[in-house]
Amino acid sequence: MSRHDEGYVTDLALRAGRGDKAALTEFIRLTQDDVWRLLAHLAGPQHADDLTQETYLRVLGSLPRFQGRSSARTWLLSLARRAWVDSVRHDMARPRKSTAEYEDVAARDPSPDNPNTWGDVIDARSLLDDLPPERREALVLTQVLGYTYEEAAKIAGVRVGTIRSRVARARRDLIAGSN
Repeated sequence: MSRHDEGYVTDLALRAGRGDKAALTEFIRLTQDDVWRLLAHLAGPQHADDLTQETYLRVLGSLPRFQGRSSARTWLLSLARRAWVDSVRHDMARPRKSTAEYEDVAARDPSPDNPNTWGDVIDARSLLDDLPPERREALVLTQVLGYTYEEAAKIAGVRVGTIRSRVARARRDLIAGSN
């Protein structure tokens, strides 16, 4: 199943909204990886499972009202984004790991096969974590998950030009942060 089969995913969502349990199962199977990846990039892998579950709980309540005005995947990722935003609002005091904490973990548990791999992942993750949330979201949607600027704009609920500028600024921030 590729992202290009949006019509099929949307059809599954519409059928699931009418009570087709097999369509619901297939819809979840085909979309859960994208939802988890988006949430892992926005909230961190340690929170992605819980937020993915929260997203699909929201989906279950909203599917009967889904009318297919946008693709089901775009609609779904909008719900995932809202679940993330709500979790941030709910738990503003939740501390995030600092780069020093990541380095402590890496020093205690280096990879025997490739000692640079863990550090490279941590460095990339730290650079992403340091981006403002709206820039990180735009970059992840377009550059990691492969959505078009138009699709990313619908998911984020902003204009296409806003997504373009956020991606450009995120790239600039990443280049400046890696020097």
